[in-house]
Amino acid sequence: MAENQNVEYKESWRDEYLKWICGFANAQGGKIYIGTKDDGTVIGVKGSKRLLEDIPNKIQNKLGIVADVNLLLKDGFEYIEIVVNPWAFPVNYDGEYHYRSGSTKQQLRGNALTNFLMAKTGMKWDAAAVTNISISDLDKESFDIFKREALRSGRMTREDLEISNEELLEKLDLVVNGKLKRAGVLCFYRKPERIIGGCFVKIGKFEGSELLYQDEVHGSLLIMADRVIELIYLKYLKAAITYYKETRVETYPFAREAVREAVFNALIHCNWADNVPIQIRIEEDTMFISNCSMLPFGWTAETLLGPHSSKPYNPDIARVFYRAGYIESWGRGIQKICDACKSLGTEKPEYIVHGEDIMVKFKALQSEKVTEKVTEKVTEKVFDTLTESEKIVLEILDNNPFSTYMEIADKLAVSRKTASQKIKLLKDKGIITRVGSAKKGYWKIE
Repeated sequence: MAENQNVEYKESWRDEYLKWICGFANAQGGKIYIGTKDDGTVIGVKGSKRLLEDIPNKIQNKLGIVADVNLLLKDGFEYIEIVVNPWAFPVNYDGEYHYRSGSTKQQLRGNALTNFLMAKTGMKWDAAAVTNISISDLDKESFDIFKREALRSGRMTREDLEISNEELLEKLDLVVNGKLKRAGVLCFYRKPERIIGGCFVKIGKFEGSELLYQDEVHGSLLIMADRVIELIYLKYLKAAITYYKETRVETYPFAREAVREAVFNALIHCNWADNVPIQIRIEEDTMFISNCSMLPFGWTAETLLGPHSSKPYNPDIARVFYRAGYIESWGRGIQKICDACKSLGTEKPEYIVHGEDIMVKFKALQSEKVTEKVTEKVTEKVFDTLTESEKIVLEILDNNPFSTYMEIADKLAVSRKTASQKIKLLKDKGIITRVGSAKKGYWKIE
């Protein structure tokens, strides 16, 4: 049997292998075999009887735990089996915390160590009390959004919601010893960045490495949840228009329910302590939604795509979103994302895990990539030669022929000089002309 999550082979004993034992104890437990090659072939170990005494004592003295140490025999060779059980409390080796992940041992540092210690002690970051924000400081609109959505979803009744904000927070378990939890502040305080820097959402439209335009959505998590999806689909994406009999049908290149679920997941699972906003990068063929977070210990990207239990990074925030009807509580969110993509006809999303960053990648439905309506005024052949930013400028001018350079620059999120250069390129190509004076004229698409 090859080395794996729970098995490690060593040819001889070294005291540094106590770190491996520490890693097994902090993870799911495992076994170390002394006197074997990497493929599990038994070659025997010298001084086996002495090791039967030394190893248990060193484990207890260095790590403060007990492990079974057994002498085994195979093909005339003696070798040692060390059986390590998972421990409920954090185990350290000279102040270092090690963890078994896959077939490797990792030393936990920074946020990874903080998350591990909180998980082992049963504490969660979003459950800590905040002393400088009171219930009277919270935001009326955030409460209104919550009550509207909780009532609409049926997760709470009108009678449940006809109580004071203080009683509602108590019912949602967002108050501890008379103080608001972090979850309560993030969900209902309009300016959470005052205590958690980076608590907002960034959205950017890209053409290759060039940023065409961008937005930031600030406010409580409930305000972000209420506004981000509408902003993406109104400003950043275009729908293909078809008709079924007399009914107009709009089909977007990315499944709305999938994007909605992914954004809500990011808001709930984000490690806001990193002070890094959620970032949504939208390109012609792909959309990336990324947030700082870590998978539960022992999980991989493949775990996410298969059946799994619900393990929210921020359980108290997740409870608020569940009551509002934004999410389910059975770990079915990613399955819903995959189902929505399948219904639209796109590929399943790809989950990319980079240390303390989790990113979901959506691919656009190619048949629904939209040609802007300005193609009615320029030939499709000419239109296809334009860059993405030039197409956006054309759309701006088509919607408002009286647009100024400054207005175009603002919509593109670029300088006036850059906007002027893009206009000049379209003029040089003979696609647009200026009719009338600089102050009172307008743009005409040829």
